[in-house]
Amino acid sequence: MKHRVFIVDDDTNIRELIRKFLVKEGYDVLTFASSKDVIKNMHALQPDCLVLDIMMPGENGLDLCRNIRREFNTPIIFLSAKGEEIDRILGIELGGDDYLVKPFSPRELVVRIKALLRRSVIQNKSLKSHRVSIGNLFINKDARIFSIDDNDINLTNKEFELITYLVENAHKAMSREQIIDTIWGYDYIGEMRSVDDLVRRLRKKLKTGNANVTIETVWGYGYKLEKK
Repeated sequence: MKHRVFIVDDDTNIRELIRKFLVKEGYDVLTFASSKDVIKNMHALQPDCLVLDIMMPGENGLDLCRNIRREFNTPIIFLSAKGEEIDRILGIELGGDDYLVKPFSPRELVVRIKALLRRSVIQNKSLKSHRVSIGNLFINKDARIFSIDDNDINLTNKEFELITYLVENAHKAMSREQIIDTIWGYDYIGEMRSVDDLVRRLRKKLKTGNANVTIETVWGYGYKLEKK
């Protein structure tokens, strides 16, 4: 069965360029010139990945991502003419899985999509029917439910995978390289800073939910989960 990718970009030339590359690689591709009707089509067609342009008229890519994450954990790759760190961090914090700055190589985009989808398939196959917990955190891996004191907390795919990994390895220092290999896959070609962005996002949710555990920084190495 073909993987389905949605491309959302107001630039006709970019949409067509990406579409041609993905179709050539065997993907089923649907394109959208704006955010309108994207979520409706997600319900109907269930894409495996989305490529979102950030700078669009009307509802921009960041707003669309925020709305998507209320219902879906579908992998998202952002495209943007903006290369500033704050834009990249904001995109990741809102639930994006990867980020490419325009102008970009269509071949690199295809490679990143393949990596995301491959990782997603592996993770889905490896889910086991068991639960893990520490402190007042509870994780049901089967149902992909994360809760603090019996209150369910909405997490993106990457946030769920990271907190599960840290809980399963509680009190152990995990390097950034280990986290990259586990959460993104050994063939990840993005920046190591993505780990820090993901941890920062997750820390906010743990604090908001009054978790009695904390993600501690192991300077120059990585992170570990400890009870307060």
